[in-house]
Amino acid sequence: MSRLTHLVRLGLAAVVGLSLAACSNGTPGGTSSTAGSEDVTITYTNFISAGANEANLTKIVDAFEAANPGITVDVKTLPYADYFTALQTDIAGGTVADVFDIEYANYKAYQANGVLAAIKGVDTSVYQANLAQAYATDGTQYALPSSFSNVVLYYNKDLFDAAGVAYPAADWTWADEKAAAEKLTNQEAGQWGDYQPISYNEYYKVVAQAGGKYLNAGGTDTAFNTPQGIAAAKWLVEKSGTVMPTAEQGAGTADFDSKLFADGKLAMWHTGIWMFGSLADVPFAWDIAVEPGDTTKASAMFSNAMAISATSKHAEAAQKWVEYMTSSDVMVDTRLAAGWELPPISDEAKLGAYLKAGAPANRQAVFDALDKVALSPSIGDNQAQMQDLVTEQLTEAAAGRVSVEEAVAAAATKVDPLLK
Repeated sequence: MSRLTHLVRLGLAAVVGLSLAACSNGTPGGTSSTAGSEDVTITYTNFISAGANEANLTKIVDAFEAANPGITVDVKTLPYADYFTALQTDIAGGTVADVFDIEYANYKAYQANGVLAAIKGVDTSVYQANLAQAYATDGTQYALPSSFSNVVLYYNKDLFDAAGVAYPAADWTWADEKAAAEKLTNQEAGQWGDYQPISYNEYYKVVAQAGGKYLNAGGTDTAFNTPQGIAAAKWLVEKSGTVMPTAEQGAGTADFDSKLFADGKLAMWHTGIWMFGSLADVPFAWDIAVEPGDTTKASAMFSNAMAISATSKHAEAAQKWVEYMTSSDVMVDTRLAAGWELPPISDEAKLGAYLKAGAPANRQAVFDALDKVALSPSIGDNQAQMQDLVTEQLTEAAAGRVSVEEAVAAAATKVDPLLK
């Protein structure tokens, strides 16, 4: 499943009040029931298991219920494409589940509008530090990470070997990647050296790689209309038509890049680790590396999390489920055996099976990429509009209708009012 952010677009702030009028921010909306005194059923709405992992989720639920007699988890699974609209409707109607899935990009909107209960007394050191911190506000935890994926640099080893080009290394910079891509591009043969989407989801990351910032420290203004932000835009835009296909040649259309790589016509590909499984049967050797940076490394990370509704009447039991589903050994083993994204835990010794699971050989790069992470800026209800505006301006520059400098300036001018 693509981890490109699908955000709540229906006006979260306008409907939260319907279900939270009697609740203060982060305070459970009713008396907390505890397991032991009486049986408790908690509801859990999710998208993480939809499509292929429903049975794996059931396995974890069964283990949790066996370890916590008296607590039953009532699961509702929805497709990712439908999930956030349904969640919005449940919040508005006062029927939201005790526990529900969120993503980092929409965390800020939910937290600011009082949808999430505070999670207290949790040892967050069991999670990858960057992941746990992403779901905390002013020192209070409002959700716990349940899984993560990140973006790495895939490369076709056979194409590199045929061209006599050295494989991507840990010390590669943009200049190294560009030089390799130029040697590996043969447009007449339909072979391309590089592919990196020209979009917001790449831009905020490459701004960090260039040593810049996307937003200022207070998050009230954009900070990317700078030499670093312009360099980042050029890094993306100037690939188009030189070392990667243009939009007219198919770039940006659904699954174009994955088919190009799987067909052996693409030497390097910036995409997420969720694509490992789809490459299991390709007839060439491939591997991954941490993405090169310009002045620094910075890797995009996408994560899911579990939150407790601020209106839940079973907050204590709900928190037990959230902790189990995000940190238990049963969860870790189940995810690793199924190849179901990655557990968010910090104990890499428990992840040994993943490192030995086959291609790509350098799975360690997945964890090395966590050393320097660029999280997507989260601005609340205007998130989707911000992302669309930036992508639109970068696309205009790639098409040659405006200069890169004009595109970056226009994007900043249009995004700034959304931050007020």
